[in-house]
Amino acid sequence: MSGKLQRREVLVTGGGRGIGRAIALRFAEAGARVFVNFFVNREAAEKTAHDIELRGGSAHLVQADLKEPTEIKRLIAEVGRVAGRLDVLVSNAASGVLKDGLELSAKQWDWVLSTNARPLLLLGQDAVRLMTAGGRIVALSSLGSQRVIPGYAAIGVSKAALESLTRYLAVECGAKGITVNAVSAGAVETDVWQMIPEGQRALEAIRARTPGHTLVTPEAIADIVFFLASPAAQAIQGQV
Repeated sequence: MSGKLQRREVLVTGGGRGIGRAIALRFAEAGARVFVNFFVNREAAEKTAHDIELRGGSAHLVQADLKEPTEIKRLIAEVGRVAGRLDVLVSNAASGVLKDGLELSAKQWDWVLSTNARPLLLLGQDAVRLMTAGGRIVALSSLGSQRVIPGYAAIGVSKAALESLTRYLAVECGAKGITVNAVSAGAVETDVWQMIPEGQRALEAIRARTPGHTLVTPEAIADIVFFLASPAAQAIQGQV
């Protein structure tokens, strides 16, 4: 596979940092125009945009709070205004509250679900109007959707909802020639672990139990997302 996606229009939510940044740069290497969505950290998003240009792509920054339905509509409308179409949607933006289920408030629960799960639904509803056959939607999940991780209750449930929604959207979008899939990669070596109590220690413990003592990198995930967005992945639909 040549890896070329020349002139394809790609939207990556949460594209300024971490896994989202790696995904944005992977598409840039193939010559795509990447719409980099961010909410808070403009400096990181601007650096990613600069690096996209250096790697042969073009970048367009769009700030939007994906918890707000009107902001999602504005985001997709901006893509439509600039590009006239959308070839690939990568729903990556996520956040969370690190508490056990019995400690969560209703406000915290709603915040996590509206950040991690609902955006895929609302993004998908508007994005498909800009897509034609061959369009791709890829969501980012985590193992907390299937396994119990201490302090991960709200995030895990939000990712389980996202995976279920992936299957429903895949059935609905399949008739349009659009595929919808999700990627769940387990422990990924990003700066998120620095925000978790004993995070670095936990990461090293996971590394020690992993064959080859290596962890998944953001770049490895980006390669998988890139593959799912390619013509070679046309037969993969509704999978995690």
